[in-house]
Amino acid sequence: MQIKLLRLITVTLLLTVPTLASAFCGFYVAKADTSLFNESSQVVIVRDGDRNVMTMASDFQGNVNEFAMVMPVPTVLKREQIHVTNNAIIEHLDSYSAPRLVEYFDENPCSPPIMYKRMMPTATMMDSEASPARTAKSLGVTIEAQYTVGEYDIMLLSAKQSGGLLTWLTDQGYKLPKGAESVVGSYLKQKMKFFVAKVNLKEFNKSGFTRLRPIQIAYNHDRFMIPIRLGTVNSKGQQELFIYGLSRKGRIETTNYRTVKLESGVDIPAYIKDKNKFADFYRDMFRNQVKKENNKAVFLEYAWDMNWCDPCAADPLSNKELRELGAFWVDDNEANNSMPQRRRSLPQAKNVYLTRLHVRYDQQHFPEDLVFQSTGNRENFQGRYIIHHPWKGGETCEAADNYFNNVLPARKNKEAKTLARLTGWDINDIRDNMQLPKSSATDSGSDSAWWEDVWQKK
Repeated sequence: MQIKLLRLITVTLLLTVPTLASAFCGFYVAKADTSLFNESSQVVIVRDGDRNVMTMASDFQGNVNEFAMVMPVPTVLKREQIHVTNNAIIEHLDSYSAPRLVEYFDENPCSPPIMYKRMMPTATMMDSEASPARTAKSLGVTIEAQYTVGEYDIMLLSAKQSGGLLTWLTDQGYKLPKGAESVVGSYLKQKMKFFVAKVNLKEFNKSGFTRLRPIQIAYNHDRFMIPIRLGTVNSKGQQELFIYGLSRKGRIETTNYRTVKLESGVDIPAYIKDKNKFADFYRDMFRNQVKKENNKAVFLEYAWDMNWCDPCAADPLSNKELRELGAFWVDDNEANNSMPQRRRSLPQAKNVYLTRLHVRYDQQHFPEDLVFQSTGNRENFQGRYIIHHPWKGGETCEAADNYFNNVLPARKNKEAKTLARLTGWDINDIRDNMQLPKSSATDSGSDSAWWEDVWQKK
């Protein structure tokens, strides 16, 4: 049985444009969801006081016989603290919070500008041969509990030493990576237990599902963290982890790594939409952001009150979905949502604040587990990239002359430079796609004034 440390999940499993403070009034046209990235895992963590509900999903593909999860947990979980949920809820949360491409259409330059007001939110036993319990005891391993939950057989283990635990797991068919012993030992020193899951084929075949469903655990613990170190032991490279934090209080941030906002709210050329290049844009832009932070940052992609969105890449989650994810304080009653796609606000306050974090991690740059804190910061933020379509009317006036001869050329030139800077793409290729003249040899693709470039190089 190959242990696919749910890449986190194994993670862990093993464990000048409108500002974001203003109403956007734009239209969502594309999103950068988790499907853009390989080797990715998703974790939803609900935090309220010392109460935690963690939902873990991965992009595992292959024979379910090969699936296994091993992750440290702070306590021995009871059967009622373990649950299996639906992939659709995670997909909905991903769609709702994904970085997005939005578009605006310029007004007639000869008409007076329209002022927009900001919109405010409303308020069984596991199959085995011989005697696993007796073998475990001889190795200093205690099987604290074992259950069948949905399509998973689950064990909660404690151990005196990491070597005994790894020997027992290997004897049971788990193929553990080299280097795991020291990491497991560090968790044992913290008095942590181990949550071990594999697929019960009989239950999986009975379920009718074609994909493994996310596993949820609920527990009380003062530390607010996600263990990722086991997931890096056998990693062949960097892994993608998406974290969705739900709280009553406000934004969730990492305390032992920098939490950095993605660059957002910038204009990019219209061909990114017209030629279906948004996925390429976002992948390359994110790669450059990671490189800029020396591969050591956790990136904020979305932070918003669940009562509304603007523009909406998907409807806000329903009360039922939020409660399924562990937001137990949300009312059972549903609020009607009949607003158009561009912006939605729910009349019944949900009191759920969502933070979406994205981390590209490996053992070298992320040697510690991710530790978080809930803050009172409820400022809205989203990864949002803008296409401004020019006015195409034939009106003539002084403002129109200035718009077509000065404003529009300058804006397109800046869009080309911005795209080159964010992605590392060749600016002349960008200008070809925009049907603009080639840039000069001195055009670096920077948005900075020339004197800023000179001084930064000193």
